[in-house]
Parts: sequence; C-alpha cells; structure tokens
Amino acid sequence: MSGLRSSQVAAATGVNLQTLRYYERRGLLAEPDRSLGGHRLYPEHTVTALKVIKAAQRLGFTLDEVADLLEAGQHRHARRQDAGLQARARARLSEVQAKIANLQVIAGTLRAAVDAGCDDLVACTDQPCCPIPFATIAVGASDADPR
Repeated sequence: MSGLRSSQVAAATGVNLQTLRYYERRGLLAEPDRSLGGHRLYPEHTVTALKVIKAAQRLGFTLDEVADLLEAGQHRHARRQDAGLQARARARLSEVQAKIANLQVIAGTLRAAVDAGCDDLVACTDQPCCPIPFATIAVGASDADPR
C-alpha cells in the first residue's frame, strides 16, 4: 500500500497534524487508507488539496465556503451558477472592496487626527479642528434622569 504518511503531508504543506485531522472530520479531505500498522496513508493529491484550502482561506473564504467550492468543483456538470468560484470570488471581491473603502475613510480620519494634534479623545471633542466624527447625542428627559 502506498501513499504519504500524515507527517509527510504536514511537512509538505505546512499544516499541522491536528489541522489535517480536523479537515478530515469536516469532510474537506477524504478519510485516507491505513497501512497494516494503522498509519494514515494519503494520496499524493492531498498535498494539492491542502494548498488549495489554505489559499482559499487566505483569500477570506471560510471553511464552509471552501467545502462548498470543493464540492462544486467535483460536480461541475450539476453545478449551480452561483456555487462556483467565479460567483463566490465576485462576492468576496465586492466585500473586500467595501472593507478597503471603509479602511481608507478610517485611515484618513486618523491622519487628520494626527495632523490636528488630537492627544486627548475627550478634550478633542470640544475643539473645532477635531476631525473625529463624534455623533451628536440628544439627551432626552428619560436620559437625563436614570431612575
């Protein structure tokens, strides 16, 4: 019986043994054959599968999404249009672009706070040069009396 032992797969992919077994339990990897001594023996393509899983995670996909993508890839002939990588990548790209836009606003506000010399968050609220967008809170009668 041939195949790669767990330690060989782990070394080739940078994934620890616990992660390897976790991916098996999650169904991301097929349960491997066993040697006569009971050692797991993984097929060569397991290394590629693990590299794909880790790359998808780095792109922001959750393990559930990775599982769906792997499943969709295995069943190309019966795949829904919204289940494949193209649709998921477009959706993820849209989310990433929205996060980048939000982070750019935050970075601009922080740069302005540094440039304005804001050193005390509370004191800054009273300064006309304060760039931090504090929300104005209207205090109603119910807010003024906490009883």
